[in-house]
Amino acid sequence: MASATLSLEQEKNPWLAAEARFDEAATRLNMDDGLRKVLRAPAKEITVHIPVQLDDGRLEVFTGYRVQHSIARGPGKGGIRFAPDVTLDEVRALASWMTWKCAVVNIPFGGAKGGVICDPNLLSDSELEKLTRRYTAELMDFLGPERDVPAPDVNTNDRVMAWIMDTYSMHARHTVTAVVTGKPMALGGSRGRPEATGRGCMIVTRQALKLLGKDPEFTSVVIQGLGNVGGMAAKLMARAGFKIVGLIERDGAVYNTHGLDPVAVMEHRKETGSIQDFSGGETVDRNEALFLPCDVLLPAATENVITSENADRLRCSILCEGANGPTTSVADQILADKKVFVIPDILANAGGVTVSYFEWVQDRQGFFWNEQLVNTRLEEIMVESFDAVVEYAVKHNVNNRTAAYMLALDRVALAIKLRGIYA
Repeated sequence: MASATLSLEQEKNPWLAAEARFDEAATRLNMDDGLRKVLRAPAKEITVHIPVQLDDGRLEVFTGYRVQHSIARGPGKGGIRFAPDVTLDEVRALASWMTWKCAVVNIPFGGAKGGVICDPNLLSDSELEKLTRRYTAELMDFLGPERDVPAPDVNTNDRVMAWIMDTYSMHARHTVTAVVTGKPMALGGSRGRPEATGRGCMIVTRQALKLLGKDPEFTSVVIQGLGNVGGMAAKLMARAGFKIVGLIERDGAVYNTHGLDPVAVMEHRKETGSIQDFSGGETVDRNEALFLPCDVLLPAATENVITSENADRLRCSILCEGANGPTTSVADQILADKKVFVIPDILANAGGVTVSYFEWVQDRQGFFWNEQLVNTRLEEIMVESFDAVVEYAVKHNVNNRTAAYMLALDRVALAIKLRGIYA
């Protein structure tokens, strides 16, 4: 898609971005029209309307979605987000990205995603639990360890997963731990899961540096977002010798060319409610911090951060996409022209779904691994997947994102061809 043909609002539509990248990969694979139609269309799109009695006695109805994009390679897999700006287009795009993400790291899942339109900050714990349980009950026929396995996402966590697991188990009349991942350890969660996405980002960044002949100790990193992904990535990368020079959050940004201590920054934020005025660095404008000079930029916050309007201002040589969809499809060409080495989201942040897969396996076996084994197997998969994407890029003379999509489409298409079309 050329930027001239899209308004900025259209450019930021996640489903249009997903379609643009799908089309590019499918065209380069010379995929026939029939198979394109099968791979493009979600298998199921479920909309539910959820009545909840609020604490003050009023009844409110919330709208929720669950999109199962593909189950060709295994059960649907994908998070559930609670946010006021959830849309069906967003959930549809995220479900398709999960299909490609699971295929890139070659784990036996398809793609799914869920969301409920609500502001969890305005709901009490009791209201949130009622909402979660009713949403789960409405989707009972579509969820299950061999059907669709949810996980945490924006504004959901292990507690929400526990409610989902319990609700599903009550209906099934026996405990089904493998119906969700990202659960508390006491309910069948996996060691290493909280760090997994950030650890995966660190692993693929290290592989990129190795490929480009650079050393982590001489590598400066700017990270946007200090949540589970960005915060964990910052801690792990600092521990591994990377120099974290910039950290960006909603309330501001802090910069130190000599390096920051992410743990100290997070402690400061916990104490003061903001990362601003941190004594170990300079407070900078959060909107400008994205363009600080660095070797690695790791956006780990929200979608559509890098667009046609600002991509040319980036001053990094490696872009590691910790968030889902941080770069619009129109910005891809700008980054390619700037020779930025992009580690695309469907590879970069796949550490989370990989360890979710480990959790699902452990739950189904009833046998749990130690953290060293989890991390070792995660590293094996992330390194193997990074190498496969780079090899595909060289072989087909395409950028890394297109290569990742081509590799994923190839794997899902093969599964569909081998299974055939049931009629």
